[in-house]
Amino acid sequence: MRKAVAKVEAVPPGEMLPVDIEGLPPIVIFNLDGELFATSNICTHAVARLSDGFFEEGVIECPLHSGCFDVRTGEAREFPCEIPLKTYNVEVDGDDILVEFDEA
Repeated sequence: MRKAVAKVEAVPPGEMLPVDIEGLPPIVIFNLDGELFATSNICTHAVARLSDGFFEEGVIECPLHSGCFDVRTGEAREFPCEIPLKTYNVEVDGDDILVEFDEA
């Protein structure tokens, strides 16, 4: 299921935007040099909101234990995180950011 989750202007380059939509998993949109990526907003190690962490150079750092993930692939990059993040396909349609969610 593809869903419009935000406007492109809401996520400037180098920034991130948490998105919580009832009935869908919490995600975070990242703008990496003009390219948009979406991952789960929940750390696979400690159930923390990643959008409360630090985003720099394509890596999101968990605010609890400083584990890191690549926002492009979801790959766990820094201990104690070992399980990759769920990633979502992102498209832009006009001013809308569309994210592909799994069917329930």
